Amino acid sequence: MSAHSTRPTPVATAVGRTGPGTGPAGPAAATSLGTAFTTATGTFTGTFTAAGPAAYRRLGEVLPALRVRCAPPRSGRGWLAGADLVARPAALRELISHDARQGLARYGRPLRPDVAAGIGLHRFVWPAALLFTLPWFLERRVPLLAPGDIAVRRRTGELTVRPGAFLCLPDDPAAPGPATLPTAVLAAVPAPPPPGARAVPDEAALATGLRSALADFLTPVLDAFRPEVRRGPRTLWAMATDAVVEGLWYAGGLLGEEERARTELAALFAPGASGASEQPEPRAARPAPECAPFTPGAGFTAPASGGTERSDRCRASCCLVYTARAEAMCTGCPRVARG
Repeated sequence: MSAHSTRPTPVATAVGRTGPGTGPAGPAAATSLGTAFTTATGTFTGTFTAAGPAAYRRLGEVLPALRVRCAPPRSGRGWLAGADLVARPAALRELISHDARQGLARYGRPLRPDVAAGIGLHRFVWPAALLFTLPWFLERRVPLLAPGDIAVRRRTGELTVRPGAFLCLPDDPAAPGPATLPTAVLAAVPAPPPPGARAVPDEAALATGLRSALADFLTPVLDAFRPEVRRGPRTLWAMATDAVVEGLWYAGGLLGEEERARTELAALFAPGASGASEQPEPRAARPAPECAPFTPGAGFTAPASGGTERSDRCRASCCLVYTARAEAMCTGCPRVARG
């Protein structure tokens, strides 16, 4: 059984095909970053509130094997910049070769090239997606990141992320509007609110923003991996859905918030309404799932009990790891018939 199919536990493990607390922090828990930025009235030196640093710090406390630093992207000395990953096939193949070597050491036989690529995709998306989902889960903020904003160092389990614009709720202290600025500042300077924050109307809009931000980030990543993984777009998005769900589910368990993570992930990836008609609609007329291009449904099942090996989640995709070792079939694999 591969580790990514197991239930979350409050034990930090190395980041791999799985994975690899306390209550949620409010918006005020986010870190303010010192900076200088340009406005229409000149240059202002001060602070602006970013999405993520506090959430990433909490993740590091419960999962030391994954360290996230807010910094510009890095390269060299084992670092792979996200921009290189999507633009340079040689850089992507080097990342995949890392997983091919690990697979050979673990299973005692070479992985098929497409299987190694699929594992490499999962091991990239799993932590990268947490850069989006964890601030949403803990702070109700959604960073708006592109591949060029991050860098990974697989050997040491490190990521860098460059904070920038983010989505938030109207009652967030960083939300644009007069209420976000001190009265003295409003009276003295007709400057815009601190940069970065973009308020959305409500929780539903924030969830939509999270899916859109993830999709925008992952689209060039999946496009880059597709020739190596040798699977179509639907399967690639199913693989991405699995990585996104498993990452936050695992982190939620470490933070003591497993049930809330399950509930919110199920709502995040819930299918769209099926329509009022009782008659089946033609396929082309059916409404698209709200979570497209992700696979509808987070895949959670009734919690396993006793010593059962059954997973609490059925994956949307198969990692094909059984091609290296038959007994390595995941308990959460969709190929496994479960009663």
